[in-house]
Amino acid sequence: MTTQPSAAELAKLEEELDPEMQFRKVPHGTSLIIGGLLLALSAFHYYTAGFGLLRETTHRGIHLAFVLSLIFLVFSARKSDAQTVHASTLLRPGGVPLYDWICAVAVAISSLYVPWIFEDMVFRVGNPSTLDVVMGTITIVLMIEATRRAIGWGLPMIALFAIVYAIFGNWFPGIFLHPGATWSTLVNHLYLTSQGVYGVALGVVATYVFHFVLFGVLATRIGLGRLFLGVAAALAGRFAGGPAKISIFGSALFGMISGSSVANTVTVGSLTIPMMIRLGYQRHFAAAVESTAATGGQITPPIMGAAAFLMVEFLNLPYATIVIAAIIPAFMHFFGVLMQVHFEAKRSGMRGLTDAEIPNLREVFARDWPTIAPLFALILVLFTGYTPYLAAFWGITGCMLVGLAQYRAASALAFALAIGLAAPTEFLRVPGVNATFTLACFAVMAHGVLMRSDKGRRRMNDMVDAFILGAKYAIGVGAAAATVGIIVGVVTLTGVGFKISWIVTSLADQWAKGVLDLVPFLPFDIKSATLFFTLLLTGIVCILLGCGVPTTANYIIMVTVAAPALGLLGVNPLVAHFFVFYYGVLADVTPPVAIAAYAGASMAGADPFKTGNTAFRLALGKVLVPFVFVFSPSMLIMAPGFTWTELIGSTAACIASITFLSAAFAGWFLAPLAMWERFVVGIAALPMILATPASVLAGLVIAAPVLLRQVGARRASVAPA
Repeated sequence: MTTQPSAAELAKLEEELDPEMQFRKVPHGTSLIIGGLLLALSAFHYYTAGFGLLRETTHRGIHLAFVLSLIFLVFSARKSDAQTVHASTLLRPGGVPLYDWICAVAVAISSLYVPWIFEDMVFRVGNPSTLDVVMGTITIVLMIEATRRAIGWGLPMIALFAIVYAIFGNWFPGIFLHPGATWSTLVNHLYLTSQGVYGVALGVVATYVFHFVLFGVLATRIGLGRLFLGVAAALAGRFAGGPAKISIFGSALFGMISGSSVANTVTVGSLTIPMMIRLGYQRHFAAAVESTAATGGQITPPIMGAAAFLMVEFLNLPYATIVIAAIIPAFMHFFGVLMQVHFEAKRSGMRGLTDAEIPNLREVFARDWPTIAPLFALILVLFTGYTPYLAAFWGITGCMLVGLAQYRAASALAFALAIGLAAPTEFLRVPGVNATFTLACFAVMAHGVLMRSDKGRRRMNDMVDAFILGAKYAIGVGAAAATVGIIVGVVTLTGVGFKISWIVTSLADQWAKGVLDLVPFLPFDIKSATLFFTLLLTGIVCILLGCGVPTTANYIIMVTVAAPALGLLGVNPLVAHFFVFYYGVLADVTPPVAIAAYAGASMAGADPFKTGNTAFRLALGKVLVPFVFVFSPSMLIMAPGFTWTELIGSTAACIASITFLSAAFAGWFLAPLAMWERFVVGIAALPMILATPASVLAGLVIAAPVLLRQVGARRASVAPA
């Protein structure tokens, strides 16, 4: 089996493929300053996660000051200038333009201004001073520019339009008309209240997301990703189309520790895409398989994308509830990709890997089993009632312990046992215990570094680099979360969210009546039809919005604007949020801006647009499943009204629907499918989305002639000549 690329090689690949990782090249001295600031940001979050968060506004202000100022130092104003190392001059101190240093200092001061005046906020909200407006203006303007540098034009353009709408609302027609707001009123709402920049989105990134991003980077560095890939290769490699199935299993496992679609694509794809191409898969198909499977990382428990942590705050639910609710939908996503890959392999006659190409499972575990300990600690702490950031703290500590301890197997075992004994009790909440246990872990790490001399110091440098890289990963997300606060603030200030909800539901109701008048014998009523078309419109908007906006920002915007429409139709908030979340993630493999698909295409040397189209087709599980769990909420397990009967029925219906559609796309089921058979099987899959006995029966009746013919063709193909 191909050896795994080094951490440096993976970082270089990711920097080339992910716009959020295309950092400015600077001289060595400046890189030390920037690296020190990034390290300080990670250290701040690590410390506060374990020993207590600061006051809410103070914590968010410090996080925002670090994030926005670092973006001006890390990202160039123009992408074309990022790869050139400039000499230090009077107008470019340290190789960075003077205006970027000024912007970094200015935005840091303006971000910290709100925590500084916090005690007087009650007198300022609604009556901002001139200095308040100036500081707010600096923050908003520079934040939009920082977001543009980090993630592109999509989100900043939406934020600018929101600002224009808020100020010039009296110029807008019809239902969108509102009195308009002055700049002072808008700055007051966006800057001085918790409804805007310093709102829930920024708070979640500062208290949850950052820590789990850092954990994922550290876990990968100590070898947990290598363990997952080795296990996937050992279990799935020997079956038909082996490398493609390794890609799916590996992405599913790797997705447990990384919520980044591009990072998953690069890490797993660096191994699986070349193997798929060598085995005979077309380049665009190999890239599409990997990128589609990799997007599952954002929906795979226990470490999901940032939007999952936002759900915790928006819905006021424990993170464990979100994790449990995501299990079956995440399985369905990977099942959908797996079925299409399997049918494609059967149709094309693809072989599996030989025994010589497959790693030995015993050897894989013997080498890397200690890397499981940090993940075990994180999950255990998370599911025993502690906060997600404390769980991340112990996961990060475990990663450092395993990476730096001289006897990592013994250290990992001792750490896992200690957490296992402490987490189910209130022991870790006892004053001093947290600090004592942490200091003991650091003592073991220090001993490992000192005893291993050069090797230990190299591992220490690797851990420091991981802390720096974790901060680099998180600053783009932090800027996006703050900027989306502008959009949320405008929605709450103008009330436009409810107007859009009314438009969507009214349009869906008209469509439903038109369809039922045209085809009165359809097996659902006006309410179900209206809900279906509302979901369809919401899903389309999510995909279109996701073309230029990161998943997290997409989720927040759609939850603010579209979730109320689903609520009007009686959809439970947990179900509505999951629906929006899943369709937001789908944008990563939906052209024209399918970032994960394009990353895979670059690695495979394939056509990006063709790869994106194929990836969208492979993601049919993620397209279908949200509709199924809206009509059958028990699939989410934690939704109100859960019953085992509905769970089993809806899961079985979803599996059947995905299998039929996969067969229709691939042209194979038990034997080759004729074109008319593909059409019939595809039609048979659609009513099963409703997951009712009548709809499932209707689907099976439609598919019955094809199924009978397939059974006969299969028997004929295996019969002796």
